[in-house]
This record gives sequence, structure tokens and C-alpha cells, in this order.
Amino acid sequence: MKERQLLFITVIGEDKKGIVAKISDYLFKTDINIEDINQRIMGDGYFVMTMLVDIGDSKESMGEIATAVEKIGKDLSVRIQLQHENIFKMMHRI
Repeated sequence: MKERQLLFITVIGEDKKGIVAKISDYLFKTDINIEDINQRIMGDGYFVMTMLVDIGDSKESMGEIATAVEKIGKDLSVRIQLQHENIFKMMHRI
């Protein structure tokens, strides 16, 4: 078991079936563990989801993960953004 490497995933777009399923299926297949997930429908059918995932056990590089989720986002017509925990911490230092 490798050291934990946390990554934030944010998904925004028009609500439709299969968004959570397609993303979580990719994560499962690449040994990425979902630590926390929050999703909701806002306004006139806007889907918003945030996930905190651990990529420490995955054989995929950060670049490979980014490429794969970008393709999933295009297939689903949603915007998916990734941010490594270290960047998040640096941006929010006091």
C-alpha cells in the first residue's frame, strides 16, 4: 500500500443519468479510492459533484488520470476539474 495522495475532483454540468456511475467506475477500475463525495442538483437541473479521492494505490499517473477524466467529461458533456491536495493546501495557507 502506497502513501495517501489526495485529489479533489469537481464535476459541473447539466444533470443526466450515469454521471456518478461513469466516474466511479473509472476510479474503481484504476484502484482510486473515493474518500468523500458530495453531489446535488442546483437551480434548473445543474449537476454539481465534488469528490475527494486517494490515488496512492493507483498505477495511473496524475497525467493519465487527468486525460481519462477529461474524456469522460467530454463523453458526458460535463466539466471535470482535478486539483491535487498539495495545491489546495498551498492556495489556502494562512
